[in-house]
Amino acid sequence: MDLNAGDKQAEAKFKEISEAHEILSDAKKRKLYDDFGADWAAAQQAGVQPGAGRRGAGGFRPQPGAGPDVQYRTVTPEEMEDLFGEGGGFGDIFGSIFGNATRTRTRPVPIDVEAPITVSLGEVYRGTSRTVELPGGRRVEVKVPAGVKEGTILRVPGLRATVQVAPDPVFTREGKDVRVSVPVPLNVALQGGEVSAPTLKGGQVQFKVPPETQNRKKIRLRGLGLPDPKGGQPGDLYAEVNVQLPVPMDERTKKWASEQPLSGTSTS
Repeated sequence: MDLNAGDKQAEAKFKEISEAHEILSDAKKRKLYDDFGADWAAAQQAGVQPGAGRRGAGGFRPQPGAGPDVQYRTVTPEEMEDLFGEGGGFGDIFGSIFGNATRTRTRPVPIDVEAPITVSLGEVYRGTSRTVELPGGRRVEVKVPAGVKEGTILRVPGLRATVQVAPDPVFTREGKDVRVSVPVPLNVALQGGEVSAPTLKGGQVQFKVPPETQNRKKIRLRGLGLPDPKGGQPGDLYAEVNVQLPVPMDERTKKWASEQPLSGTSTS
C-alpha cells in the first residue's frame, strides 16, 4: 500500500529515483545521459546513438513530433552519489519518501588515540620506530624520522603520537646542534694541543685546542650534530672545554700558580 498516496512531491521524487536507477543499470542509457543529460530519453526515442552529441555543445535536442511531450529534470552527479553512492542507498531514500523515519544510517567518525612515545637522543640521531597498541588489541607502527623535534606529532591511522626526547647523560640538545663537555688538561689549555670528544654516531672525534684556551670555551665541530628532518644541513657538535687541574700538582706547577695574581683582588 502506498503510504503517500496523493503526495505529488513524493511521486515526483519516486519518479526521479526510478529514472536514475534505469540510467545506472543500463550502460547505453548511461552514455546517452552523459551526452544529452535530461534529454537522454528523447534522444533514445529518436534513435540517436551515444556519442552523437554533447550537452551544452550544440548536441541533440528533441524536435517537435519526435516523441511524447515529456519534461525531464537533470539529476546532478551529486544527487547520483546521494542516491546510489556510499552512505546513500534506496533504503534511505525510500525511508524519507514513505515516512520510515526510524530507519537511519550513520557513518561512525574515527577518533584517533593520543599517546606519547619516548625516544633517546641517539635514536633521534639515527631515526627509529615504535609499536603502539591501540584499544581492541590492534597494533600500529610509528616511524620516527631522524632529527625529529621534541613535541612533534606523528600521525598514523588511528593514532596521534607525540614525540618526547629523554634527557641524555652526555649530550645536551640545542635545536639541531649538540653540546658536550670535554675534559682538557691544564697544560693543553695553556699550550694548545689535541683532545677527543664523543659523538652521537659513536666513537670519538679528534680536534685541536688553541693555546691559552679559557675554561668553558666552545669549539665548533661542523656537521656532527643532529640531521635535519627536512633534508637540510645537519647541525654541529660543540665541544665545551672543561679544564682539568693536575692532581696531584707538581712543584713546578705550584710555583707557577703562586706567582700569578689572584683574580678579583684589589689594592688600596
